[in-house]
Amino acid sequence: MHISSSRLPVTEAPAIPSVPETVRAKGGGGGFRPEIEGLRAVAVLLVAVYHIWFGRVSGGVDVFLMLTGFLITGSLVRGVEREGRVRFAAFWIRLARRLVPPVAVVLVATMAATYLWLPRPRWPDILDEVRAAALYHENWILAGNAVDYLAREAAASPVQHFWSLSVQGQFYLLWPVLVALAAFVAVRARMPLRMAVLVAVTAVFALSLGYSVSVTARDQAWAYFDTGARLWELALGAILALVIHRVHLPVRLRVLLGWLGLTALVSCGLLVPVSTLFPGYAALWPTLAATLVVLAGTTGSRHGADRLLTWKPLTALGKLSYPLYLWHWPVLVCYLEAADRSLATPLGGLGVLALSLSLAWLTHRLVEGGLDRSTRQNRRAPGWSSGIAAALITPVLAASLLWSDRIEEQRAGRAAAVVPENYPGAGAVAEPALLEVLPEAPVRPDPADAKQDLSWHHEQGCHVGLVSKELGVCDTGPVGAEHTLALVGASRVAHWYPAVAAAAQARGWRLVSFTKSGCQFSTDTAHRDDAVFEECQRWKENAFAELAELRPDAVLTSSTRATLHGETVHDGYLEVWQWLDELGIEVIGLRDLPRLPYQGAECVEAGPPEQCTSPVTASQAETDPATRIQLPPNVTLLDLTEHVCPGGSCDAVVGNVLVYWDHSHITATYAATLAPVMEEALIGATGW
Repeated sequence: MHISSSRLPVTEAPAIPSVPETVRAKGGGGGFRPEIEGLRAVAVLLVAVYHIWFGRVSGGVDVFLMLTGFLITGSLVRGVEREGRVRFAAFWIRLARRLVPPVAVVLVATMAATYLWLPRPRWPDILDEVRAAALYHENWILAGNAVDYLAREAAASPVQHFWSLSVQGQFYLLWPVLVALAAFVAVRARMPLRMAVLVAVTAVFALSLGYSVSVTARDQAWAYFDTGARLWELALGAILALVIHRVHLPVRLRVLLGWLGLTALVSCGLLVPVSTLFPGYAALWPTLAATLVVLAGTTGSRHGADRLLTWKPLTALGKLSYPLYLWHWPVLVCYLEAADRSLATPLGGLGVLALSLSLAWLTHRLVEGGLDRSTRQNRRAPGWSSGIAAALITPVLAASLLWSDRIEEQRAGRAAAVVPENYPGAGAVAEPALLEVLPEAPVRPDPADAKQDLSWHHEQGCHVGLVSKELGVCDTGPVGAEHTLALVGASRVAHWYPAVAAAAQARGWRLVSFTKSGCQFSTDTAHRDDAVFEECQRWKENAFAELAELRPDAVLTSSTRATLHGETVHDGYLEVWQWLDELGIEVIGLRDLPRLPYQGAECVEAGPPEQCTSPVTASQAETDPATRIQLPPNVTLLDLTEHVCPGGSCDAVVGNVLVYWDHSHITATYAATLAPVMEEALIGATGW
């Protein structure tokens, strides 16, 4: 799997091995189970090793979710059996006291590392995610990014691994309520408590697993972070906690189950493409593997897997699994950014692992253990425990908010300071003499602002994201204009909007525009993540209907598709153009711009801008492929590549203006400087 400049895709993020409850034995009140500590150690090692050296997911996250359900359910049920009720406040405060201090330390350190080592264009998104992580809804931020085409191209956040902690946090809110309701029903129906809870959690398991299989098939990227699609993994652990005391297996069978489960767990990441199949039925592999290990328990046999899992170094590592997981991801992201690599070298990876282990040990000793020692006399006081959690997390939220506000103030100041004549952009290509008198000026938009440098068309919601099926239609200019132009296509059509809108306004044309991320305006069946892109299919149907009713004079859309694998003309493009010809609508086919092997804003931020360049031929064919095929008579081709990538080279900055904000979309500021060129080209194509 290729990942660019230290970035793992959002679907590749790891999970928090947060199992804060005492590891107990099989029975209702049981004792310590060292093999579970060993199992946690194996799981966190798999997660760390796979991410550091292989850039993929191991299935270890699913083990942690299952174990969380196992331990938390056992704790809650035993509490009800002892006291006759669920002590909600005590449960939540105890969790906050155990979970929040390490989280606060890691988030503060991550913000400091972001300031020191990560590019400014990434700061606003990272700060948003820091707050989401602190407030336990990071998984929903990442789910939204996973279905946002523009956000999917962004680099991995150093805190995106908090998504699973968010899932667990939401589980911690739900599960005591579920157990309390089951206990209430048990009393009313005169049935055993554990039976009532078992019925409830089994229902959750069945409903969540069914939903998970369904939503994973439809939209795996979203499902990966969806709490509803993950809840069954925690419910599986809950079921195990409620039935394990009734399971009595012979030692030889338990030895076999232990090794079978451990082998299946270790091999999962090697044999299963976790990041593209989970969390549907495929996630049964690691969760059932862990279930077998727990069922095997402590066999006492010198041949049992538990002999390995109870090895002291492994159980010691299991105690560090929570802080180790919290630390290893931001350390890895910062290392890869500094080394400008997509995967760690063998030696560099060892350094990442060693530093992460050291930080985990310090966190365990000084933060978790230190707080425990210093507050031992008061730790049962709810106010004291909740005060510790609030005192630690409040500075994280305050610092991130103040920093975000400062970024917004700086952005506004930069925008107000722009002197138009110092920023000709594409005008310097049309009139090279401008370069001789052009003063040196800071690049605009500033790389830190580039992602927000979008057109009015985007701001009005006329460019829709991946999940939308409906059109967002922008209609500007006189309704009774002599000519109507429609701008239709994917995001690499949408980025031309400022130039097209300025041309339409100058000529008095009516402009109607509607675009959608990742959705080529063709008759081809659209696919995304190896499945039919249903939202695109429905959007195109709506687009066809809109054009059939509108009957514009011309449609401006892409004529080619340029990628780092080459430039092509989709067969489906021709079919759409022929359909438009039958409606008497002209087609202006605009050649796709070259795609860069680097992120424009981040490259300029790293500097110097002169190093940020790429040949046009890296993604465009030597000859426009649309000129080599038989076109319908209503099609006119335009190629404005020379005005974006002059002289066969795509430079990050032209005429003091940042050209590309990522690797394939031009900034709205640069697009606006193309207005005169676009106006001339459209007049030539239409004769209007």
